[in-house]
Amino acid sequence: MSGTEEILRLTVAALMSRSGERQGDLAAGLGLSQAQVSRKQSGGAHWSLEDVDLLAAHYGLAVLDLLAGPTHAVDVLRGAARSLRPDAPAPAPVSPSPGLPAPVPAPPAPAETVVQEPTGPCVLCGQPALDELDGFPQHLSAEECAEAVAAASPAAEAPAAAQAESPPIAETSAAPVADTETAPASPASSASPAPAAPSSADPPRRGTPAYASGTLIEQITDRVHDVLAEHEGEADAARAALIKTAIPDVMALLKASRVGGRYEHSEFPPTQDILRKKSQKGADEIWEGRPKWRNAALFSAAKKGERIEVTALDMNAAYLSALKAWLPIGQLREDTSGVHDPKKAGVHLITPAEWDHPDLPNPLGNRMEPGELWVTESTLRLLVDCARQGLADPPTIHRSLVSGATEGLLEKLRRALAETRRTALAEGDELTVAYVKAMYSKFVSTIGESSANREIRRPDWMHIIRSKAFANLWMKAHKAHRAGLGVVEISGTDELHVTGDWRAVFQEGRDLNEVKEKDTYILGGKR
Repeated sequence: MSGTEEILRLTVAALMSRSGERQGDLAAGLGLSQAQVSRKQSGGAHWSLEDVDLLAAHYGLAVLDLLAGPTHAVDVLRGAARSLRPDAPAPAPVSPSPGLPAPVPAPPAPAETVVQEPTGPCVLCGQPALDELDGFPQHLSAEECAEAVAAASPAAEAPAAAQAESPPIAETSAAPVADTETAPASPASSASPAPAAPSSADPPRRGTPAYASGTLIEQITDRVHDVLAEHEGEADAARAALIKTAIPDVMALLKASRVGGRYEHSEFPPTQDILRKKSQKGADEIWEGRPKWRNAALFSAAKKGERIEVTALDMNAAYLSALKAWLPIGQLREDTSGVHDPKKAGVHLITPAEWDHPDLPNPLGNRMEPGELWVTESTLRLLVDCARQGLADPPTIHRSLVSGATEGLLEKLRRALAETRRTALAEGDELTVAYVKAMYSKFVSTIGESSANREIRRPDWMHIIRSKAFANLWMKAHKAHRAGLGVVEISGTDELHVTGDWRAVFQEGRDLNEVKEKDTYILGGKR
């Protein structure tokens, strides 16, 4: 438990004693369960920044008063001390309780607690922060992080290339909501005025995109440097060592990325039968749709002697891009309403509509069996979007197992890995590129039922991420089709074969929003 965490825990205990409040009353006031408050107070879970805002509002204190220590917080509540913020109004006097000891003068606040100039990039969002917590520059609430990011990254400055890369079929942009038992909504605190957001003229930390904490990137690069030094600069030996520890390393990175996070996700939720493997080497009941689809008309024309020049394109880091997916946060609960709630995610039993587009792959892949099937959130959202575009009728939903969801649960982790990969590619650092690939690929492959990763069991996440990678590939195929290219074949989650001038449609390169040429061949000829 950090020093700040311990101070906060003791402060909460002192304030509860001062007010005669029970733990259950405090939990109700914060919108938490009593068990959640008990875990936070015992050190079994962390108080988040949103919790700090709620605590400050609950007790009528400024955030910095809450973090200054038990004595100071109680004195402020009694009206015996001024707030640490120079512009804070004097609190209304509170009648002391007969049993409360005489107030002890509060020690002066550390010099680094309140500063007028940014102390450095926030460890949560990477933008300039005016405050420090436990010695680290940090915004005091998620709202401050959001304001800083918005100021530093206005939408008007979004690169045109990134906008052009947006898929023609966009996912529903509903605001994420948490599972009511794991992450209640956090009302804005009015007790502590937020510091002014940094101007857009303030340069963001170089090499650190919005929400990708610089400390996460440094954690990756420092690990590479340390292992390389341990092996005296031998790149092959260092690569083998890094790949060997990729699973514990990426799990440590995940935990670091969730510090101060808005949602407390469940690592071992109850697993329904449909998500359990039928045997050690068998499969569960979820259909991901990762096909080897071929355009029958084009292959038939090639057999008749027509020469068709084809380019095989490779989608870069498909699983890394797919980490941005709608993931359930807590325990999956049954829903038989037959209505898709975009604020939730999970797995769904559906009957798909007929697909009548022989020149485009079916969003379900190469499934031949008719009737009902279990699909993931990513697949269902793709089918729903296809229906909105008039490509097919919407699927019939019979039963769902869902939880409150968010699209940003793994976003800090994804951005840190993506930025590290981007920098390594620019510098020709293939060792770091291989290490990053091992981390994200092994993360996806071991978070289901794998003995290689004992820290998390989320087979629903594994299926959703893998089917999201295929959904991204399908959207690339749809984009190519709309641009007039011929879609010849798609394979797995990262291979798209097309005819025509693909460079007029896709940007060539190795970054996440780019594609690279894997092969060219004549359809029907020898490859």
